[in-house]
Amino acid sequence: MKTRHDEVFHALHAEGLLMLSNCWDAGSARIAEAVGSKALATSSAAVAWSHGFADGSRLPTDLLLATVKGIKRVSELPLSVDIEDGYASEPERVAALVTELLRGGVVGINIEDGTEAPELLCRKIAATRRAAAAAGVNLYINARTDVYLRPLVDAGARVAETLRRAQLYKEAGASGLFVPGVREEADMSAIAAGCTLPLNVLVRPGFPSPERLAQLGVRRLSAGSDISETMFSFVSNSMRHFLQNGEILTPPAPALNYPGLNALMARQA
Repeated sequence: MKTRHDEVFHALHAEGLLMLSNCWDAGSARIAEAVGSKALATSSAAVAWSHGFADGSRLPTDLLLATVKGIKRVSELPLSVDIEDGYASEPERVAALVTELLRGGVVGINIEDGTEAPELLCRKIAATRRAAAAAGVNLYINARTDVYLRPLVDAGARVAETLRRAQLYKEAGASGLFVPGVREEADMSAIAAGCTLPLNVLVRPGFPSPERLAQLGVRRLSAGSDISETMFSFVSNSMRHFLQNGEILTPPAPALNYPGLNALMARQA
């Protein structure tokens, strides 16, 4: 009997550290799988930029769904999709979008509170959980709180506020907690110990090693938009250099040349 992708994705958070390099289209998903990713997860910013839109719930949802279709065409790995705030304020509309994502084969989502009251995210999570149950999918709902990204509370109160929100989100039906912006080991350890949801953090320069993060209780490490930023930065510099000098810049890492890329993209999922 074939193992369900939703069960596999939940199991990947049970022990050790799940590392997600974050993709944004079918091509980057192929690369993520080829280099050893155990699951796929999108970055909302990277997906938006790949379509020529700014991040911040500006991406039309039909393009989000098209991105999912493209990724699922090339990979059978479990797929989680960052839906920002759900692209709507009304929980029913968020649930309707999630239902479409489930039909496309998605088994996980990220959904965030931002500057809104946590009670609104609770209602979105609850509506989403009901939609997933109706579809027969044990959806992994990764509830993102922006307590560390935005000046929502004083610095000394961030751990307590994060844990307060984590409990609300768990009661609403969340599967995991995403706390981008947290940097201090003591804070990560306190959040992991005080919350029964698997803790997801966003990598930053100077972060502890993956082994150390696992020791602190972190269960998921995301690259976010950083890999996409690096790619677009190199493309921008390469185009500028070509227009100015008529030359192609040599990449700082070994190149994926035409034959290699073409062979990679030709693989069957």
